[in-house]
Amino acid sequence: MEFLSEYASFLAKTVTLVIAIIVVLVVAASLRSKGRRRSAGQLQVSKLNEFYKGLRERLEQTLLDKEQLKALRKEQGKDDKKQKKQKKQPQAKSRVFVLDFDGDVKASATESLRHEITALLSLATPKDEVVLRLESGGGMVHSYGLASSQLARIRQAGVPLTVCIDKVAASGGYMMACIGDRIISAPFAILGSIGVVAQLPNVNKLLKKHDIDFEVLTAGEYKRTLTVFGENTDKGREKFQQDLDITHQLFKNFVARYRPQLAIDDVATGEIWLGVAALDKQLVDELRTSDEYLAERAKNAELFHLHYAERKSLQERVGLAASASFERVLLNGWNRLTRQRFW
Repeated sequence: MEFLSEYASFLAKTVTLVIAIIVVLVVAASLRSKGRRRSAGQLQVSKLNEFYKGLRERLEQTLLDKEQLKALRKEQGKDDKKQKKQKKQPQAKSRVFVLDFDGDVKASATESLRHEITALLSLATPKDEVVLRLESGGGMVHSYGLASSQLARIRQAGVPLTVCIDKVAASGGYMMACIGDRIISAPFAILGSIGVVAQLPNVNKLLKKHDIDFEVLTAGEYKRTLTVFGENTDKGREKFQQDLDITHQLFKNFVARYRPQLAIDDVATGEIWLGVAALDKQLVDELRTSDEYLAERAKNAELFHLHYAERKSLQERVGLAASASFERVLLNGWNRLTRQRFW
């Protein structure tokens, strides 16, 4: 017992010291960054053709013996020389700019997307192509409205835009997807949800039960329609519903503008469809995975993956590391407690 007591004391001191160090680092970083402008991010560009070539060569090295590999490389060298002789002036390959958008409720990835689009539009021509690998279940109206407006810049510049969906593009996600000249979906991806939803709890009855008054003062008849703590009225509910209907109509008009082939009233019910059914509804144009499409394009085009990485301050890095550690501790504790597995 004495050993356990000493160990617990040592552990407490260690944890206290670690926390103190983290606090000092955060404060120091905050003081250093105070009054300074946040440093800009950096555009990272990688050539996907080299990635696919590396996969193939690695497999060849594993499956073929030395003689077979030597013969293959020799044959490939002959083919390269033959192509060079046949084409004294080799034609430049078309370019494909590949972007990724992994959307959360606030469409936070829009900040990187806007810089990536600005960069590629400085070089891209109508002979090139932009491929967006999109994953999003939707979120805030204004956030996804801005993300969609960024993609519209590509269409306005006359550069072909292909949107690939492997898992989900629903609600605000589909609002982005519909801007593509072509939408390619995996067979079981989730699409649609062309609708608007808003919900909030109301605890006014609970407050009244405990004799607690809550007053809402506004200047303007519809400054506040529904509230969490105040007493909601039928007039307020009616106005709130009108606002939702207006937003839904704008959503429908936006989708219909970019995909006029849709029977918009039939698909704008808030329902979702898997890729196979979405093809019948003309929500998508083709069933394929993004890997299949890009691997095929890599045969006759140069593929460039663009990613604009924001530079995080020391304070943000320390905070993210601490948050991740805390989440791991909670998750491990929960799994031990419930002994549940998550697929």
